[in-house]
Amino acid sequence: MTLAPPALSQAELLDLVRTTVADPDLWRAHVRFTPGERYYHLLRSDELVDLWLLTWLPGQATDLHDHGGSAAAIAVAEGELHEEHADHSGRHEHHDLTRLSPHWVAPDAVHDVYNAGGPPTISIHAYSPPLQSMTFYRHSKDGLSPFKTVATREPEASP
Repeated sequence: MTLAPPALSQAELLDLVRTTVADPDLWRAHVRFTPGERYYHLLRSDELVDLWLLTWLPGQATDLHDHGGSAAAIAVAEGELHEEHADHSGRHEHHDLTRLSPHWVAPDAVHDVYNAGGPPTISIHAYSPPLQSMTFYRHSKDGLSPFKTVATREPEASP
């Protein structure tokens, strides 16, 4: 029997991103905006959690993906983001991600995060246990179909 790796709880992940956003001294010096791709910087990494700063210019987005069994929490420090959560039948649910409401992403969730054209955005993401892989999905006539899994320790893997 394989034991699950140690992980932070939902409340602990949400608290971590909330308190990190509230202390700009922890992340402000690492903010960069790059037109060609989203910028990211590792703020903390240990056996329980990876904590990342990400920046998003208007139109920048992820592809539809999961976190390989890691739970996540996202908090917007400045600007606004949007999330499309998809179930395996292909149905979508939309969430606005704003500074006042850290967002939980379940370990089995499939989603896409994007800046829909709003102001440049800064977000803090925590993954627990730390990311090991991401699977990317496409829409098919039967719902969602996985098309590529990549091993990664970074939040910006590409399919």
